Amino acid sequence: MSEAEAAAVDNVAGKLGFKEGDLIQEFGYDDDVDFDLRDDIEDLVGSELLTEDDHDVVDAVILWWREGDGDLVDALVDALTTLDEGGMVWVLTPKPGRDGYVPPNEIQEAAPTAGLHATSSAGVSDDWAATRLVSKRNK
Repeated sequence: MSEAEAAAVDNVAGKLGFKEGDLIQEFGYDDDVDFDLRDDIEDLVGSELLTEDDHDVVDAVILWWREGDGDLVDALVDALTTLDEGGMVWVLTPKPGRDGYVPPNEIQEAAPTAGLHATSSAGVSDDWAATRLVSKRNK
């Protein structure tokens, strides 16, 4: 890994817009998630990620999503139940060529139905890409 790649990995959590003190809820956790990214987020915000079962109001949601996980609109609606107004949802999907790859158009089509709007995307690790969704009111 080059120095530039290592620096990018170190800064991914911050580039996703997370900051110290944020409460982040995680959906879709499984044994294939990027544990380094999870650790980076927890280190940056200063607390563990909340689980799907937590009911605290959160600043952001990360949703690990793979082909075959079900209905993305339903998952997005579920993710919004504890999201604070102005919060964001990051949908993390396997990159092309990886098991569970989800084409970006599937996220683009599901987001408006859930009341969300895709604003940006980023590669967050060797295996995962991220798409940022926000409420249509908070573009």
